[in-house]
Amino acid sequence: MMNITKSNDRGETGTYWLQSFHSFSFGEYYDPRNMGFGPLRVINEDVVRAGTGFDTHPHANMEIMTYVLSGSLEHKDSLGNGGIIRPGDVQLMSAGKGILHSEKNPSESEDVHLLQIWIMPNVAGTQPGYQQTTFNPAEMQNALRLVVSPDGENGSLVIKQDAKLWVARMDAGSSVSLEMKPDRKYWFQMARGSAELLGKTLEQGDALGLDNEPGKADIKATEKSELLVFELPR
Repeated sequence: MMNITKSNDRGETGTYWLQSFHSFSFGEYYDPRNMGFGPLRVINEDVVRAGTGFDTHPHANMEIMTYVLSGSLEHKDSLGNGGIIRPGDVQLMSAGKGILHSEKNPSESEDVHLLQIWIMPNVAGTQPGYQQTTFNPAEMQNALRLVVSPDGENGSLVIKQDAKLWVARMDAGSSVSLEMKPDRKYWFQMARGSAELLGKTLEQGDALGLDNEPGKADIKATEKSELLVFELPR
């Protein structure tokens, strides 16, 4: 089964300090037909204005990832973790039985453009945790770099779910390929640029979901692009 979500079909909410596009139902945007894709529950494309951000708020029983496209985001949480997330970094917060955190744009002049991703864990009530890694940009260039996995393969962050996330930064005309397994779900999120995949063209904000479609997924960038690919249980 193939499911295509165009950028213009996403939900949109915003305030004076935040513009947010929602691939799935979130907050004020609610569509009972669009509640997620397997355990993938949230993909929000956010632009947070300079000097603003999300005040301290709670989460529980969710695996929350932040992927910054441009600018920087400051994280602080009730475990005492803190730091700046920049392009090339991947952050994973396991909310577990409960955690408080804030996310602020520390710049007084530059907006931060990011993707916030939530995946439901396969176990609830665990101890909360925080991980952040800076990946070598060369390993993402015209290649699928594994950045999240259930077992920490190849230095990836460890998620409490049978799920994987790859990132690729692609030059125009370059290609990458992924061997898809049977009885799995795959979600291709075009973060920037455009690419051709399985006869479809994906542009910034578009996504393609596949359910139990084993085979080789060939992805060809038609311009400079950035792509996130999720492998998920059904």
